[in-house]
Amino acid sequence: MTGDSSAIDSTRPSIARVYDYLLGGKDNYAVDREIGDVFKRDLPGSVAIAFANRAALTRAVTEIVTTTGVRQFIDLGSGLPTADNVHQVAQRRVPDARVVYVDTDPQVLVHGRALLEENDRTRVVPVDVRDPEGIRNHPDTRELIDFDRPVAVMFSAILHHVNDDEDPAGIVRYWRDRVPSGSCFFVSHFRSGNNPETAEAEKVLQATFGRGRWRTDAEIGALLDGLDILEPGIVPAPLWRSEEAGTPWKGGQRELTVWERLIAAGMARKP
Repeated sequence: MTGDSSAIDSTRPSIARVYDYLLGGKDNYAVDREIGDVFKRDLPGSVAIAFANRAALTRAVTEIVTTTGVRQFIDLGSGLPTADNVHQVAQRRVPDARVVYVDTDPQVLVHGRALLEENDRTRVVPVDVRDPEGIRNHPDTRELIDFDRPVAVMFSAILHHVNDDEDPAGIVRYWRDRVPSGSCFFVSHFRSGNNPETAEAEKVLQATFGRGRWRTDAEIGALLDGLDILEPGIVPAPLWRSEEAGTPWKGGQRELTVWERLIAAGMARKP
């Protein structure tokens, strides 16, 4: 892998660093905080999206390692390390779990080097999520992942940064067709609420990064075509396998905020 701190551009905002800032991290610059503050100041409550997403990812990893035999993960568009990264969550329960993180942000790659130094069952692959062939055939992926055994493919908060003309469904389909039966797919995604909050948040992201596509539950579900979507389906992230949702993950015990409803989560299995 590569990871050169000199390649980090502190004058242009980074999706990974803005997300880090919203989660309370320190690996960000003034230009990232400026964008993050737009959400904090002008869209109060919107930071809940980031926390709801992260919590759902943690629950998904826990569910996979405790209820299936899957022991290897590919985390696409992984972002900057935070507390409870995929390998930490998985290896607490299954020490031999292996994780390939995929990201092209230079700062993510620098942190990835540190991950490699302390954990020989993680790799960081510097390939764009829109190049699944390049990810799968990268030497670090080949070294760590056995594609003859089930794999967990994690699309946590990444497919909404793939615009329609970049064929997000084709990206999922690529992985679906190249992993064995029993593999798991987790997706979290901006969820269209057809409301002013959705429109304003989408406007900020598109103006800043040229990407950020809110999709409906049906559109998100369609990305998982050919897979068996598990209960409770595509739902607001706080309700996905959460105590907030009651039993069985429906009819929540409290009313979600409008922002908590703007991030969806779901998991599917390859039959």
